[in-house]
Amino acid sequence: MTIDWSGKIAETDELSINYARGGRGPAVIFLHGWPEFNRTWLHAMPPLAEKFDCIAPDLRGFGRTISKVPRTADGTPVNKLAGDVLALADALGIERFAVVSHDVGSFVAQQTAIAAPDRVSALFFFNCTYPGIGKRWGEYSHFRETWYQQFHQKDFAAALVGSSREACRIYFRHFLTHWSHQKQAFDPYLEEWVDNFMRPGNLQGGFDWYVGIARIRALTASGALPPPPPIAAPSYFYWGAHDPVLRFDFSDKLGDYFTNFTLEKAEDAGHFGHFEQPKRANERLLRFLSTHAK
Repeated sequence: MTIDWSGKIAETDELSINYARGGRGPAVIFLHGWPEFNRTWLHAMPPLAEKFDCIAPDLRGFGRTISKVPRTADGTPVNKLAGDVLALADALGIERFAVVSHDVGSFVAQQTAIAAPDRVSALFFFNCTYPGIGKRWGEYSHFRETWYQQFHQKDFAAALVGSSREACRIYFRHFLTHWSHQKQAFDPYLEEWVDNFMRPGNLQGGFDWYVGIARIRALTASGALPPPPPIAAPSYFYWGAHDPVLRFDFSDKLGDYFTNFTLEKAEDAGHFGHFEQPKRANERLLRFLSTHAK
């Protein structure tokens, strides 16, 4: 099935949301992570569009989505991104939908399901950042993998990474390679990734996620933030066994936050299971969504 990547736009109060779309059937919204944009779903969307109405937006600050409001010093909080997802669904006339997500998108998917449980039919996660990780984010032994989250909060980070195309290429090649178990998965697409993040505002737009989530992560790690209500929507986790930043062992607390879930270890994948092992990932997506997306 052909996906229209040409740049459809949905207007909301705060954004002109760029999205790709294809197929027909129950609606499925795909939420990317960092360092990504909606093209990260280029292997997943075509086969799923045979059975589903597939929609992949660029999140606020990413890709070709344009903000109508000024950037604020508090970055991009997760509740704002969840509001954007619901506003997109409203703009497209979609009442109920499933969500497929990864990384940053996984946090947004959870917040969307909590904010509007009657609208989210099912959740599929490729590796997942969730409150159960807790203090482990900040452990000294893990800092060698999470250092970039502190760096992204510096006011000079975007200027430094964007100082030249080569600097941008070096930076993103590192994450796309280091976090992948299949090291060549992104090789044919690296220049497209560089093109995306060299667009004006996109480096800072992506970094603003880390500014926005920093306070919540600190409160969660300290135990000062009450746990969110458990999510009842059917959920599937296809979690890369070799992810160095969202480690598979972090999945051990999922039962505290999800009441109806399946966890599968993706043995030959790292951080980007949907991109590294698309055939296997799509088999799981089709099986799960065929039962639960409605």
